[in-house]
Amino acid sequence: MRLYGDPVLRRKARPLTATDTLTVPGFGPQTVREVADTMMETMFEQRGVGLAAPQIGLGVRLFVAVEYEDDEEEGGDDDTPLKSRVLRDFVMINPVIAVLNKKKDKSYQEGCLSIPGIYEEGVPRARQIAVRYTDLDGQERTIEAEDYLARVFQHEIDHLDGVLFLDRLPAEVTDDHRKELLKIQQHSKNFLANLSSWEKEQHLKERL
Repeated sequence: MRLYGDPVLRRKARPLTATDTLTVPGFGPQTVREVADTMMETMFEQRGVGLAAPQIGLGVRLFVAVEYEDDEEEGGDDDTPLKSRVLRDFVMINPVIAVLNKKKDKSYQEGCLSIPGIYEEGVPRARQIAVRYTDLDGQERTIEAEDYLARVFQHEIDHLDGVLFLDRLPAEVTDDHRKELLKIQQHSKNFLANLSSWEKEQHLKERL
């Protein structure tokens, strides 16, 4: 999981196709379906509701998300298997949003798996949207969503454009979390240093 402070979270992700072969840093080449399956499992392990490819270090326009039976409390009881509460799951390639209701909603609390432990209300999101995307079979689809699910989709698509939910709040909100964010950044820095060492070792092994 890539954390706040990792440059990949600030880059605009590139388009892809369902037949592409992807290489997640730290792993070997995989199909888009394999990556999506791993992302879904990672999301469940972290007790999340969505996960975008940049959050695992992959700069492509792909995200996974689910709708739970009790979507406003997606974290729920840590002992409750999240998979048992899934109503629908989504894998979206190259998603594009169309706003159907421009009225903004600020009533939900948002958090982010890449910014653990920090939650804030007041993030303005469109109440109703349509998302056009490609599925894992390469078929183009469109889905309409409103309220909480619309918020989830907007949050994940923001990740594909290098935008974090704190960016949509006043600067003083981020300032209030400065100490926590610095700790997260340090964890991110340590992870990237270890990943770089691993990649160098792999490169040397390939040359032998």
